[in-house]
Amino acid sequence: MVQPNHANMLDTAHGGNVMKWMDEVGAMSAMRFSGETCITARVDRMNFERPISVGDTAYITAYVYDAGTSSVRVRIITEREDLRTREREKTTESFFVYVAIDDDGAPTTVPKLTVSTEEGERLRTEALEREADGR
Repeated sequence: MVQPNHANMLDTAHGGNVMKWMDEVGAMSAMRFSGETCITARVDRMNFERPISVGDTAYITAYVYDAGTSSVRVRIITEREDLRTREREKTTESFFVYVAIDDDGAPTTVPKLTVSTEEGERLRTEALEREADGR
């Protein structure tokens, strides 16, 4: 929930806080997929489409849509949610790249991404297309 200490002078979530929350959720997604500690390597654009007001919830979803030798690509979408009505509206979207590291901080391998459902393939294709289009 966006609290006053998360807000800017317009009483909306400060963009830096939204980015931090997205990075944390994205890293959890990358670590769950890889089974390794993952660190942020790159952020491909951060599109802030609308604000999140104080009192609303920043509802963040993330999923892995591609993986390399040691890298994991994650699509992250933030929505603002009114907890009373459960209405959601997309506010922010980005594509993050994480690198899996071992105990010494060196890159380590991640599993090959396999998609076993039609929904999973749709999400993967959509992420790859949106990333390529710069949307």
